[in-house]
Amino acid sequence: METAPKLGRDVPPKKDKLQAKKKKPRRYWEEETPPTAAGAFPGPPRKLKRNRELRPQKPKNIHIRKKSRISKKPQVPKKPRERGPQRSLSGAQDPFAGPAPVPGEVVQKFRRVDKSKKLPRSKSKTRSRLEAAEAEEEEVSVRAARSELLLAEEPGFLEGEDGEDTARIRQADIVEAVDIASAAKHFDLNLRQFGPYRLNYSRTGRHLAFGGRRGHVAALDWVTKKLMCEINVMEAVRDIRFLHSEALLAVAQNRWLHIYDNQGIELHCIRRCDRVTRLEFLPFHFLLATASETGFLTYLDVSVGKIVAALNARAGRLDVMTQNPYNAVIHLGHSNGTVSLWSPAMKEPLAKILCHRGGVRAVAVDSTGTHMATSGVDHQLKIFDLRGTFQPLSARTLPQGAGHLAFSQRGLLAAGMGDVVNVWAGQCKASPPLLEQPYLTHRLSGHVHSLQFCPFEDVLGVGHSGGITSMLIPGAAEPNFDGLENNPYRSQKQRQEWEVKALLEKVPAELICLDPRALAEVDVISLEQKKKERIERLGYDPEAKAPFQPKPKRKGRSSTASLVKRKRKVMDEEHRDRVRQSLEEQPQKQEKAAKPTGARPSALDRFVR
Repeated sequence: METAPKLGRDVPPKKDKLQAKKKKPRRYWEEETPPTAAGAFPGPPRKLKRNRELRPQKPKNIHIRKKSRISKKPQVPKKPRERGPQRSLSGAQDPFAGPAPVPGEVVQKFRRVDKSKKLPRSKSKTRSRLEAAEAEEEEVSVRAARSELLLAEEPGFLEGEDGEDTARIRQADIVEAVDIASAAKHFDLNLRQFGPYRLNYSRTGRHLAFGGRRGHVAALDWVTKKLMCEINVMEAVRDIRFLHSEALLAVAQNRWLHIYDNQGIELHCIRRCDRVTRLEFLPFHFLLATASETGFLTYLDVSVGKIVAALNARAGRLDVMTQNPYNAVIHLGHSNGTVSLWSPAMKEPLAKILCHRGGVRAVAVDSTGTHMATSGVDHQLKIFDLRGTFQPLSARTLPQGAGHLAFSQRGLLAAGMGDVVNVWAGQCKASPPLLEQPYLTHRLSGHVHSLQFCPFEDVLGVGHSGGITSMLIPGAAEPNFDGLENNPYRSQKQRQEWEVKALLEKVPAELICLDPRALAEVDVISLEQKKKERIERLGYDPEAKAPFQPKPKRKGRSSTASLVKRKRKVMDEEHRDRVRQSLEEQPQKQEKAAKPTGARPSALDRFVR
């Protein structure tokens, strides 16, 4: 009798329909399955245990000792491995591996921390924080230096041919040589019936406001020539200023100070500021400074509508005023030839500079706060250094005294003398202008009444008795602007967001001083005075080091003799430290007390120790 064959021994099993299909080709990322025995069933595929394969295996039978928080041995930082040249995916070697080098001069321009000053002696925690802040500041300055490569625009100046004087080049010749967009920035507004005019550009350089002596007030987008508002206040206009944005306008009229919006609607009439002659707006403090005929300098906080300070200059009528953009200090020119520097935190002037033999007619300060230009009745034009010395750097006698002065963003100086405007240029932005030879000269149709350079544009706005003139001054403005601070192309939504941010970051008026960097330093004199007063009030020094008191020990080791011995040991160590410190300071004192090398020796030198 025949028996049926068992499965898997003699007769091969029947092929399943799934196995009968064509075998799929193996992809390059799949692992090759191990070959099975002939006729054996491959079975289900195994799942790869990736976690076990990727996780590093710890060696067995090794006891790992836990590290204590307080390490006994000083930990030496490991040296970084010296990696070879990096290669890309294709295998090619990068010829310029690592970050691109940055010139030190460019980094120094963006550096704010003075590395010449050493860190003060302080606790380790405070010192580590100071070092971390310095490292972060260094990294930020390097990033700013690298991003300067992205600034595409470069400043340029007008250069003549060999032996050609650029002062003889007329505005018509410049308009013919430049492109159409730049030529459209030169124009003349004939407003002879309402002149003379005072003008002011907004901080973005996009809008222009001007006011005539006979009451004509207007504001426009001077790039597109779109008129924003035009009114007649039926009163003499002495000065005009934009506030923090082009939406608000301050006008000093014959009696009081008035605030208008960009549609010409009167918003406020401030009667406490009466008979105002000059206006200046401090953008980072939201302060409007006014100078009056009565001799008062008034600071108005436009964010809350309150007068911060009203200072009596005690110098008669005030009609010469400007601000220092670097530290927000107001400069006033007086009829006795002096220029006084004022801050709302002080009732007396911060400094007084004797500039001219006669009265001061005009004052201007450059954007870096380094140089100040003054002109007086004695026909003198002088450049002063404001970095603590207040000494004149250069002077020039003009045929007519300059009645109006203005500095550009790159250090060009414009002076209005009668119906002539002269512009002087320096060697670079930080250098004072050279007064020997004028850079450009232009004659107007009326006497100059106001001067101002347009921000971020090579344009000089001149208000005169015949209207408004826009002159082209190549190389006058900064070619690259900060879009987060002053964006000429911002929308209304962006302007509103910027206003909120500027209000939150408003600088208090009490912080205005000559050296703004002193705000980050410690006033050692005041600190010592407060400490002395505190000691006198309490009767003892609470910060004095308490005398050493040894802790009692057990097992008979806290006897009187052992306590005295431990006290004596600590006293000897402190005495040894004081002696060592005095020995270290002794050579320095001897160097200071040493006589100069050229002095004759004396017979008494043998007794000097």
